[in-house]
Amino acid sequence: MEISEVAWTDEDRVRRFAAVRESVRASDQPWGHPVLASRTAAMLRHGWDGEPALGLLASVDGVDVAAAEYEVTTYDNRHLAWLTVEVHPAHRRRGHGTSIVEALLDRARAEGRTSAGGTSWDSGPARAFAAAHGFEVGLVEVNRRQVLAAVDPGVLEQLHADALGHAGDYLLERRSGATPAADLAALAELTAAINDAPAGDLDMEDEAFPPERVAAYERAWLDRGDRLLRVVARHRASGEPAGQTVVVVEGERPEIAEQHDTSVARAHRGHRLGLLLKTEMVRWLAEAEPQVSTIDTWNAESNGHMVGVNELLGYQVLGRALHWQRRI
Repeated sequence: MEISEVAWTDEDRVRRFAAVRESVRASDQPWGHPVLASRTAAMLRHGWDGEPALGLLASVDGVDVAAAEYEVTTYDNRHLAWLTVEVHPAHRRRGHGTSIVEALLDRARAEGRTSAGGTSWDSGPARAFAAAHGFEVGLVEVNRRQVLAAVDPGVLEQLHADALGHAGDYLLERRSGATPAADLAALAELTAAINDAPAGDLDMEDEAFPPERVAAYERAWLDRGDRLLRVVARHRASGEPAGQTVVVVEGERPEIAEQHDTSVARAHRGHRLGLLLKTEMVRWLAEAEPQVSTIDTWNAESNGHMVGVNELLGYQVLGRALHWQRRI
């Protein structure tokens, strides 16, 4: 087996890498949006927040059999390497996945990492493969989708009004694009509220969100050509930001949107701000991005509060993902 890096500038290798990932998606995640080479190149270039994962293509006798990613960050959790292994459905059960996992674990050891994690859809073969390599489930996450055409405008307005009735001490602000430099410090502090979301049994420290990381996150998505929409709830008396929700609309396929962060600072919980923010976002999308047809979101299965909000908004379950981890 030959395992080699995929540079975002190498159009042929990016196309091959994306083709393997699309075959895996069609088999394991049929509800998912097709994997595009252009989007793949952008992820390899920008990552989530300016620290892209290392993309790897595995070939045997000139045939591409698997795609993999090796991801680490300099901001926090430096003990951890996150591994993604996707074996083409036509080439499974031949030991290719094992060879790749062992190579990635060797890389993590060489870097001094003490833990490795990974994610798979919940299936019998995935559970067996992970267990065979010493991984245990640390967290279960659920992928849901909101179909905006199915949202009853009357129900949406009633939910919004009900939430407003509990949030009279707050103002809502709509923001698009990059955050002004003067506001980044306050936004970074608010973003850290996401650390209160359930992390299950994963061996992970809180994520760090200095202002420069928030700015890098915004650049990473805007530089793709996507559009970033953020609704912020601000406390009237103190002026401090109390909660936010962020949705990214794809530039290349503007009918597709993805929910990123929704979080409320601990001192401001209990005022239905989560529901208020998310209903306001749907109302804004109807005005500014009426072509958006779906929004996908992810929540820990144990995050009952946010799951409840999403169910009120009509989100439907697509699939369950397992986050695995093991000591190295």
